Amino acid sequence: MTGSKAIRGAMRLGAGAVLLALAATGAVSAQPLTVVELFTSQGCSSCPPANANLIKVKDRSGVLALSFNVTYWDYLGWKDTFGREEFTQRQVNYEPALGRSGPFTPQVVVNGDADAVGARPGEIEQLIASSGRINGPSLSLANGKIAIGAGKAPAGRADVWLVRYRQGVIEVPVARGENTGRTLPHANVVHALKKLGNWTGEATAFSLPADSGDLSTAVLVQSPGGPILAAATN
Repeated sequence: MTGSKAIRGAMRLGAGAVLLALAATGAVSAQPLTVVELFTSQGCSSCPPANANLIKVKDRSGVLALSFNVTYWDYLGWKDTFGREEFTQRQVNYEPALGRSGPFTPQVVVNGDADAVGARPGEIEQLIASSGRINGPSLSLANGKIAIGAGKAPAGRADVWLVRYRQGVIEVPVARGENTGRTLPHANVVHALKKLGNWTGEATAFSLPADSGDLSTAVLVQSPGGPILAAATN
């Protein structure tokens, strides 16, 4: 075995040891998650019904519901209190594969490969029911580590995303813009999104960054701008 092969072998063994340790503690997810992302804005008068529909599914077993607040409606007079440019960019990255000419709100994306407006009654539930199951590598979070099992990475690599979100419902009073005078509920609001690196098909481990606030954590393994291959929460 050459020096480079020996190093790669040691890395695989190290990641494998982490996976075995996590399995021994029961940290490996038993059920694949269906990831439901709502791209919404406090400055969008069409968004409150979709927000309400996301609230209905946020506690469903096997569902990870996330609200990403975008920024492109801020010019209407109200700056979204949760909006971030990186959330807007995440939505923009989805649009070509989904066959959309550009981002819009509200938009619900399930497992990174199917979308709907999400505002009509039962629309999010229908999208969840019709979506395929995530069928990617094993993924677990425990003891300050993220462990991803071996598998096939589409096109040779996938992105590993860290998501920090506030679990539950937050009520936001809006003083200006299209929703002036309304108090809008938001479910599982995302506060931070960070790319940790790539998964290329080999068993891999990442250090889980410490959380500076009282936020929940999710990790997504995802084809760039496309389907989510694996998801896990703490």
